[in-house]
Amino acid sequence: MKNALDEVDTLFTNHSGIKVVASYAASSALMEHIEQGASADVFLSADTEWLDYGAKRNLINNDTRENLLGNRLVLTAPKDSKIDAVTIAPGFALAALVGNGRIASGDVRAVPAGLYAKAALEKLGVWSSVESKLSMSENVRAALVLVSRGGAPLGIVYETDAKSTQV
Repeated sequence: MKNALDEVDTLFTNHSGIKVVASYAASSALMEHIEQGASADVFLSADTEWLDYGAKRNLINNDTRENLLGNRLVLTAPKDSKIDAVTIAPGFALAALVGNGRIASGDVRAVPAGLYAKAALEKLGVWSSVESKLSMSENVRAALVLVSRGGAPLGIVYETDAKSTQV
């Protein structure tokens, strides 16, 4: 979302003359900043639960809330990976695919992509086999960097982020 928002911010500033100051972080971190008094005219969240949290505490104007975008999770690997096509299905051997390696993802306790990754892995019935193999990051981009630099043979990230980088 960062790349698209940077473009929108530039277009808005060019059209209106109003400079946009954007802060990019996990939805949880941004909501925490707002809760502690940081001003925000717009809050975009990849996690509806953080919008609910903000609405319950009157930190956001729920009347202006809109669901704008969607995304998909993907399993990604470095370009030079020896891992070939993977069929993702209930009970698939994800733990065996990474061997002694790690699976990069957002933090499954706070980062939306990590929360969704955990939910998907639980639904697929493989969570218990890979939980200890996760290398959790503060955001999807950090997880992608870990994969692209060979620090993790696989990552679970948003499709748009995977497409925007050369992993």
